Amino acid sequence: MKSLPVVLLLLYVRSTLFAADPIVVSDSDWPWWRGPTRDGKALAGQKVPVRFGPQQNVIWKVPVNGRGHGSPTVVGNTIFLSTADEVKRTQSVIALERRTGKQCWETVVNRGAFPEKIHRNNTHASATIGSDGKRAFVIFYNNNGIQLAALNFDGSVLWEKQAGTFFPQKYEFGYGASPLIHGDHVIVAADYEKGGFLAAFDRNTGREAWRSKRKAMTNYASPVVATIAGKEQILLGGNMSVNGYDLASGNELWSAPGPSKATCASLVTDGVLIFSSGGFPEKFTVAVNSSGQEVWRNNQKSYEQSMLWHDGFLYTITDAGIAYCWRGNDGKEMWRQRLKGPVSASPVLVGDVIYQCNEKGTFFVFKANPERFELLSENQVGESSFATLSVCGGRIYVRVAVGSGGTREEMLYCFGE
Repeated sequence: MKSLPVVLLLLYVRSTLFAADPIVVSDSDWPWWRGPTRDGKALAGQKVPVRFGPQQNVIWKVPVNGRGHGSPTVVGNTIFLSTADEVKRTQSVIALERRTGKQCWETVVNRGAFPEKIHRNNTHASATIGSDGKRAFVIFYNNNGIQLAALNFDGSVLWEKQAGTFFPQKYEFGYGASPLIHGDHVIVAADYEKGGFLAAFDRNTGREAWRSKRKAMTNYASPVVATIAGKEQILLGGNMSVNGYDLASGNELWSAPGPSKATCASLVTDGVLIFSSGGFPEKFTVAVNSSGQEVWRNNQKSYEQSMLWHDGFLYTITDAGIAYCWRGNDGKEMWRQRLKGPVSASPVLVGDVIYQCNEKGTFFVFKANPERFELLSENQVGESSFATLSVCGGRIYVRVAVGSGGTREEMLYCFGE
């Protein structure tokens, strides 16, 4: 390296020391919540079955220790799952071999200090793991706070810290927001009635980069990154608002009225409008722009499940199990179809086909067609399903459970043609 002025040399050394490694994930990975494009869309060109079940198009299936609602995170040769053993009071990360489903390792991140109470439909491991291609980042609600940990691909814990206090007393439903991996940072959101936060941490070291205060309301949504009007930013709903935040500083860029105090759903966008839905205390779906203006709304809610935008239209199956298609620019209802609820998982788009499960383990496969509802198949896998499926490398990864109480067992299926 040629000689540099002292100031430039110091800046070079500083950036070398503190810049995180590049994010290295491939087109055949599902590296974080809602997939590679962060909006529930699998990469194009994959051929996966529309019909599948315990005896149909199974590549492999394996039992999974404990209980969790996070999606399978698939990076390179490894599948990562967060899980919790409610008897042993442990919260762990499990790694499975992608080709066979064989368990490679399980690392216990927390022992004890579980919250006394969570919602009966929640778990102590409901966040989806995020990965930058070298590390797995996991969030657990433990010891009255949000615990963030980074693990190596061999299962060793690289660093861990409390990202912030989280101790809801008014609504003791637990936690479920997933980490957001972007640039040098892993970004964490947590809202409760004594004050919430959105914070960024260095992926290499766990060092806090910035922190932004949120309103003092209970909320469960995961942040996502999207480009709005040409500017890449963090989107986060809930707390009676829809918000955009600056990626570098965490400063709020804009705010618009939102549908509810609490929602579990991540926001979706067409690049101009941002779509949000929720159900407490009011229930409605709304489209807003980054100038804070409401463009349209209706009286339907997708409270736990995120929606799906595709080619100018918005698709969802509401809490009650009714599928809808709305035109994105004005909210016009194109069609509705009663299926079966309740629904917690989010839809995934593969090409022009939508995959969506309900809480009873029924997977509906239908076309993303604004002209009419077109059901391709209805598949039963397990007896309960709260985790959103993952689709990558020509495979569908499905996390379900069979049995209840002491006989309950989780399974991970890999389906393919």
